[in-house]
Amino acid sequence: METAEKKLKKSVRIRLQKEAIKKHKEDNAGKLGAVTASLRNIPTAPRKMRLVADMIRGQRVNLALNVLKFDAKHASNTLEKLLMTAIADWQAQNEDVNIEDADLVVKEVFVDGGRQLKRLRPAPQGRAHRIRKRSNHVTITVADANENNVQSEEKDNK
Repeated sequence: METAEKKLKKSVRIRLQKEAIKKHKEDNAGKLGAVTASLRNIPTAPRKMRLVADMIRGQRVNLALNVLKFDAKHASNTLEKLLMTAIADWQAQNEDVNIEDADLVVKEVFVDGGRQLKRLRPAPQGRAHRIRKRSNHVTITVADANENNVQSEEKDNK
């Protein structure tokens, strides 16, 4: 089998792979699971970002977007864009499912500390104080709320 695949032209192999991926998507329409979007090295302190992330964790996507849109914190703008990216990724993965019919939920949000830029600030009597400019990495997972129910029913049927 492997020798037969190696004898095929590269363009034919690529076409066959694309067809296999398309068939997999059609077979598993709406059941492809959660989608993760991440953003790295955001120049905001992780503690400030976690305050905003805690507000949307476990919320429905529509509610989470409203919370982020009308929140005054600077970190909410970044999280709103990242959530929109996660929704777009979910929609690209589940093309056959209407996004209005899907019950999308922010499954998990976590904020990790990123790199720190270390700067020096002049202090009295010839000393210097270290300033740490923190950054963070954010990861959002969006999933269909009904997905767990569908998967558990399929396991029960088997």
